[in-house]
Amino acid sequence: MLVLCFLFACAFVASDATDLAKFITPCRPKDTACLKSSAQKAVPFLAAGIADLGIETMDPMTVGRVNTVQAGLHMDFRDTTVRGLRNCVVLNLRRLHDKTLLDLKCSVTLVGEYTLGGQLLILPIEGTGKYRIRIRDIIMKIILDVEERIVQGDRYWHVSDWKHSAEDVSKVEYQFQNLFNGNRDLAKTIHDFANSNWREIFQEVAPPMVKAIVSKIIHETFKLFDKVPIKDLALE
Repeated sequence: MLVLCFLFACAFVASDATDLAKFITPCRPKDTACLKSSAQKAVPFLAAGIADLGIETMDPMTVGRVNTVQAGLHMDFRDTTVRGLRNCVVLNLRRLHDKTLLDLKCSVTLVGEYTLGGQLLILPIEGTGKYRIRIRDIIMKIILDVEERIVQGDRYWHVSDWKHSAEDVSKVEYQFQNLFNGNRDLAKTIHDFANSNWREIFQEVAPPMVKAIVSKIIHETFKLFDKVPIKDLALE
């Protein structure tokens, strides 16, 4: 769930380009070791936000609402706070001609309001209240399609499309308050089932929230490329 694709900016930024990029180590496009190291060093800076570029804080991140139906389960998550993105580990970062490939591992905690109704795999579920989901060591693979655009004679990067996948996760823990209108016995049954079958539950529940988080990260990253031309970012 969790996903941090703003890190792909680190593959392009030169440390002496602007004052805003001093925390970045410049790298050649094919120097994957340098790209990985530079991106890792940049994680806490980018997660904290960069006010001068209009980049909002991403740890904690607020996700307003995710409302969807999947496999007979209606899910409505509201006012979610995501914490932990600043501690993501960059596993791999490659910059190609028109793509950037990023693999990273994150552990995050989501806290917010929920409404659930329908079937959770084989069990009926209903409830509304507060929730907490802890995700440990999720490995995300992100692919970005990168184009160039010209603005007043300067070249800028533009992400035209992107896709992501969650390849693996070590553990997920679920906690939903007020299931079945406060019925403790039914709530215990759901929690025991969900936390014993956490991987299957995660595959059913997580995709919409993961997409919402990744989408917000990409939106914030766009702000960097909107304001800083390639000549101030890349070692070419």
